[in-house]
Amino acid sequence: MQAITPDAHGVAVLLLTAAALVLFTRDQIPLETSSLIVLILLITGFQLFPYQHGDASLGAADFFAGFGNEALITICALMIVGKALETTGALQPLAAIVGRAWSARPLLALLITLIAGAVLSAFMNNTPIVVLLMPILVGVSLRVKFPVSGVMLPMGLATIIGGMSTTIGTSTNLLVVGIAQDMGLKSFGMFDFMLPVAIVGGVGIIFLWLIAPRLLPDRIPPMADTSPRVFSAQLHIKEGGFADGKTLSEILAKTNGDMRVDKIQRTESLFLAKLPSVILQPGDRLFVKDSPENLKHYETELGATLFNVSDNEHPIDDETPLKAEGQQLAEVVVTRGSPLHLRSLAAAEFSSSYGLLPLAIHRARAPSSQVTGDLNAIRLRAGDVLLVQGTSDAIKSLKEGGSMLVLDGTMDLPHTHLANRALGIMALVVLVAALGIMPISVAAIVGVGLTLAFGCLNWRDAASALSTPVIMIIVASLALGKALMGTGMADFLAFGFVSAAADMPVELILSLFILIMTVLTNVVSNNAAAVIGTPIAVAVAQRLGVTPEPFILAVLFGANMSYATPFGYQTNLLILSAGGYKFSDFMRVGIPLTIVMWIGFSLVLPMLYDF
Repeated sequence: MQAITPDAHGVAVLLLTAAALVLFTRDQIPLETSSLIVLILLITGFQLFPYQHGDASLGAADFFAGFGNEALITICALMIVGKALETTGALQPLAAIVGRAWSARPLLALLITLIAGAVLSAFMNNTPIVVLLMPILVGVSLRVKFPVSGVMLPMGLATIIGGMSTTIGTSTNLLVVGIAQDMGLKSFGMFDFMLPVAIVGGVGIIFLWLIAPRLLPDRIPPMADTSPRVFSAQLHIKEGGFADGKTLSEILAKTNGDMRVDKIQRTESLFLAKLPSVILQPGDRLFVKDSPENLKHYETELGATLFNVSDNEHPIDDETPLKAEGQQLAEVVVTRGSPLHLRSLAAAEFSSSYGLLPLAIHRARAPSSQVTGDLNAIRLRAGDVLLVQGTSDAIKSLKEGGSMLVLDGTMDLPHTHLANRALGIMALVVLVAALGIMPISVAAIVGVGLTLAFGCLNWRDAASALSTPVIMIIVASLALGKALMGTGMADFLAFGFVSAAADMPVELILSLFILIMTVLTNVVSNNAAAVIGTPIAVAVAQRLGVTPEPFILAVLFGANMSYATPFGYQTNLLILSAGGYKFSDFMRVGIPLTIVMWIGFSLVLPMLYDF
């Protein structure tokens, strides 16, 4: 093999690629910001120093092509069609079947849940699948009293396995297949690589069914205690007590400003304005909300008598405890595109808009810590869980709105008369693409048009389905991939890889390549790993003089194995907090699953593809 010497452009692109992979792992910098920085550096560099080497040339304008890439357009279109399924509740009948199975035979129900999640994820993005199944698992676990932590993580990982099996299963698949086609290689059909995934993924599903729950300790999710945390009550001002004759500001100061007064009632028909200077008299009633412990503390501090909000006869004691009529708890999981994503509760006007009281926030990036205190100023991120309390009607209204993922201990899911239309449109998109009547890109765009025409989504919902981070990471990664190929750096990396593994069998080199991609995808975005890895895989195959298909699939499968860290895939983040998991739980299950899948693909790919 002839050695390749990289030039200055190639070295610069390689350094930028390394910097990009570091940026993509920084939680402090939004993914879309990191992607834009990479794209700006790339186009600026090639604008100031255009690349010309023989017949090959690269300029700044070449890197804008990612915005019009066929794979990206297909991904965006499928996001919108999938959003229609989520919004209309098209999969609700399946959810009902799964829910009934959990109540009857939990072990069999877990297998059904894993298989259903995997099969559905083969044809649509797995995020709405996880969003669909999470409330079911939480609701059933609270009623049947089984630990939800033993099943929610296996469910999420099963959807990732299922997403590997078709070209439209994940955005990663579409990107790898699209890049391979752009490079003049064979175009993969929708089900061309389903067989290896069915064989290896079947073993993975069995592992998640029988072994993974035994590896997971019982974790206590945020909503393990479903009893209300905050109670509405009234404090009756007594003659001679501390509050008698004091101003409202003096009373609040006595409680260190912690007491929240909703209203002040003097007579049956007279309510006083909550002015700091208002003077309280015996018989006045302060309507307050807080925990039982705090309410009893306020009663003692103010020398008042505590009553339930609708009972003026019986003071609170052991025989007459505090009651929370009609109040219940729910978890609101922050997802990308929801009204709370990257906003504070104050900015979203959450309490006034939805009539719910925020109690605590569980951060996705630090699930062991619960944030209390002033929750309204905290900027929420994808995967954070907001614990709220309110009336059952308020929680039901929030759930039926469809804009947020609500876990409330029930299995009631939004379902509209448009559900069958949305399901039919998705089935039509898959069918015409699978039969080769239309390319998936054309079928998906037609699906978007039908979704809007039949009223399954409006334009606002369609726009909210698009993920800016996903779009930007894909565009930036495509630009880096083009630069690696155009400057010959992909060839140089492939030469180095092949030279280092010169004495190894091709099968072992393929296995090593899968492992490298697997490690990379658990550290950075799977799309970034796939786009950068695909041209290198093709170059490696060409250097070895073998067919490139198994190496392309090595990238596709390896980049999808985001099992071992909660940050490897966006659904992992959603599951992290809602299931009460720790980072180590993902490693506890994800590393063995990764080894099973890696060994499986290392054995199956050489058997199915001739080198």
